[in-house]
Amino acid sequence: MTATTDGSTGATIPPRRADAASESDSTTPGAAGVPEAAERAVRRATDHLLAGQDPEGWWKGDLETNVTMDAEDLLLRQFLGIRDEATTHAAALHIRGEQRADGAWATFYGGPGELSATIEAYVALRLAGDAPDDPHMARASAWVREHGGIASARVFTRIWLALFGWWKWEDLPELPPELIWFPTWLPLNIYDFGCWARQTIVPLTIVSAKRPVRPAPFALDELHTDPAHPNPPKPFAPLASWDGAFQRLDRMVHKLRRAVPRRLRDAAIGTAARWIVERQENDGCWGGIQPPAVYSVIALHLLGYDLEHPVMRAGLESLDRFAIWREDGSRMIEACQSPVWDTCLAAIALADAGLPADHPQLVKAVDWMLGEEIRRPGDWAVKRPQLPPGGWAFEFHNDNYPDIDDTAEVVLALRRVRHPQPARVDGAIGRAVRWNLGMQSKNGAWGAFDVDNTSPFPNRLPFCDFGEVIDPPSADVTAHVVEMLAAEGLAHDPRTRRGIDWLLAEQEADGSWFGRWGVNYVYGTGSVVPALTAAGLPASHPAIRRAVAWLERVQNDDGGWGEDLRSYKHVTEWSGRGTSTASQTAWALMALLAAGEKDAKAVERGVRWLAETQREDGSWDEPHFTGTGFPWDFSINYHLYRQVFPLTALGRYLHGDPFDRAPLATAGGRHAGAEGR
Repeated sequence: MTATTDGSTGATIPPRRADAASESDSTTPGAAGVPEAAERAVRRATDHLLAGQDPEGWWKGDLETNVTMDAEDLLLRQFLGIRDEATTHAAALHIRGEQRADGAWATFYGGPGELSATIEAYVALRLAGDAPDDPHMARASAWVREHGGIASARVFTRIWLALFGWWKWEDLPELPPELIWFPTWLPLNIYDFGCWARQTIVPLTIVSAKRPVRPAPFALDELHTDPAHPNPPKPFAPLASWDGAFQRLDRMVHKLRRAVPRRLRDAAIGTAARWIVERQENDGCWGGIQPPAVYSVIALHLLGYDLEHPVMRAGLESLDRFAIWREDGSRMIEACQSPVWDTCLAAIALADAGLPADHPQLVKAVDWMLGEEIRRPGDWAVKRPQLPPGGWAFEFHNDNYPDIDDTAEVVLALRRVRHPQPARVDGAIGRAVRWNLGMQSKNGAWGAFDVDNTSPFPNRLPFCDFGEVIDPPSADVTAHVVEMLAAEGLAHDPRTRRGIDWLLAEQEADGSWFGRWGVNYVYGTGSVVPALTAAGLPASHPAIRRAVAWLERVQNDDGGWGEDLRSYKHVTEWSGRGTSTASQTAWALMALLAAGEKDAKAVERGVRWLAETQREDGSWDEPHFTGTGFPWDFSINYHLYRQVFPLTALGRYLHGDPFDRAPLATAGGRHAGAEGR
């Protein structure tokens, strides 16, 4: 059996297992040594995870993305005049360490070079004092020129360069601040964008209107294919196409820029500024994520907010909290932080692994999660003004944007723990279930943050050339909500059944499901199958059997499962294929176990792989990125995924479905959260 090569990247595509199905048919139930190995792995993993809990009750793993976070942090400090030598040195050390042999930087482990990331990393190293003729810099600039130079970079990269005069503002798409006034019924109003895009676009309308330029500390001629003509005009797409229509609309807005009355423009900027300030979180950040915080700080600074203003000071302090300082002296910037998500997944893993439901550390985790419940309306209320609040966000502080996925998983975690105040837990669960049901989209499914956030127009804007800017329903989020509703005794509720029908209709022809927020078809399938069986679909259901057959087909020779991020671009070649990882192996096992396949050969081999690859300290090594921000465009390595998901899968292998075990966590029992709505 030989591997093939993906011609677009030169990456090796792991071979499929031609004999997986036949191996599964000749199963040997309860193979000697596998349950014992699983028990040993669970004990070590449990001890390791318990040791990582913060005294306040939460868990948080590093959230690793790519060097654009570090480069943009340095560029922000350069723009504000606050860049210091220690921070610059530490950031440069990290950026240099991520460079590929060909001179480029990738956006995920083992991935191909990416032009915009390479340009931003190169500029950051120039700020750090690296010379253009240094070997590593010369390789980088040559790679950039070979791939089209700065002119071919994404819009966000060229905005950063425009701040220092390295690119012309006139050659960037226009973002008029008057967008802030568009009513919700008008296309391209700010609530047509996903919350992460909305929080970024509003401050960028101010930046676009102001068009600031700080003196560049050096030239970047070496990053242009033709330094004499650095801003070549881009050809228009055909007028009959959406892209062509929006390109021409952008040209029209450019021409209207000078015609907008100054008082009207200033009023729009003022409205946008108030919108930004009103959404600053208690910790000073915006939305708990780094990019909106960076652009909000720049926008407010341009409006006269000095660095000692309380809003600015809190914003800059919040950005410092995204920095992870390592023992080697390097400094990595997280795009956001995931304590709520990590904590609920850790609690689920520990409970499913057999930790007593009243274990003090589980109770402490519940106490912390209950303290993070969001009890006030946020931007989601624009579409659901009558819906009472109740839910959880992803981060430490993000009260404007609770999300449906975290809320569903927190409920599943709360229900596993026997808390000394069951009425308090039941109340929080009741509010969360009511809120999640109220956030169901009209097609019966759920998005991550908003309802029916499916407008086709935002992605067409010339400005939006990087990642998803809308938040349509996805199979993984919908599955988590369905699983939670089933756990709350609502499997037969008509709203749950609509979600199930949507999931069944979304199954791919090969038996898998697309994973929007995790990589990719393994994540989608690992989320959906447990949800469907929890909601009452029998293991014999055709959709479940197709999913099982697909998972068996894509299992690796070593017994694990893996999937490369290239599956988002090259579905046929990469779907369910990649180097085995702990988290993806766990997702596959969770689906197979939910489908009643505990005694199957595929499960035995997967469990054995997890047990054999566990490190002595109870952890697993996982350099590969298995989390998703934007499919293909922005990838995440959640450092706790390698811990929580293998422990969950091994626990379910040993102990079965946690909701089939009694007694359940609260006095109200399994169905307590379904009451009082």
